Amino acid sequence: MTYIIGMVSQKGGVGKSTLARMMAREIADGGMTVKIADLDTQQQTCTYWAGRRAENGIVPEIQVQSFAGIKTALNEAGRFDVYIIDGKPNASEQTLEIAQASDVVVIPTGQTVDDLHPGVVLAHTLLKKGVPSAKIAFAMFKTTGSERENSAARQYLTQAGYQVLDGDVGVSTGYGSASDVGKAITETSFKSLNERASRLAQSVIDRVVELSQRKVA
Repeated sequence: MTYIIGMVSQKGGVGKSTLARMMAREIADGGMTVKIADLDTQQQTCTYWAGRRAENGIVPEIQVQSFAGIKTALNEAGRFDVYIIDGKPNASEQTLEIAQASDVVVIPTGQTVDDLHPGVVLAHTLLKKGVPSAKIAFAMFKTTGSERENSAARQYLTQAGYQVLDGDVGVSTGYGSASDVGKAITETSFKSLNERASRLAQSVIDRVVELSQRKVA
């Protein structure tokens, strides 16, 4: 059985590709086969990152392939335990196709209303198109150290009717430095940053397994 995780966003720069790379690394490190389908053919963020990772000899190796469309990408899914689809930002039709094909749809968001509102609008749109709310989960990215701001952002999403994943990824140059050499944000030089990101990764995995078990039942 293949678990499919869709990474989507209404706007760029909120952490979608960063999250996809983190998830792939954690899943591969756990001994499962995984691949990222990079559908953002203009940016190819995950594709270039995988190249840097390979050049620097970082293990585990992460398979990433660029695809022009979701249908072609899904042809590869059955070969892996987990298949992560990193979609284009602002691609409404493609975003819906990803959501329909995925076991879990993850929407990364920051703490400000400028990030939260577009994310909720996207989630509402998917809901209206028939995607169950249980499949949609928000991931907190680029958070500050303020517990009050983090709590307020989570409450905003919860009141909108959506699941918010445990853990968060804060603003840190350590994450950027890791990415520059092909590492995931759970592979920084700082234990505290790695643990923080790992908690979010585990929350995504737990959500996928939970929903898949419901589907089988």
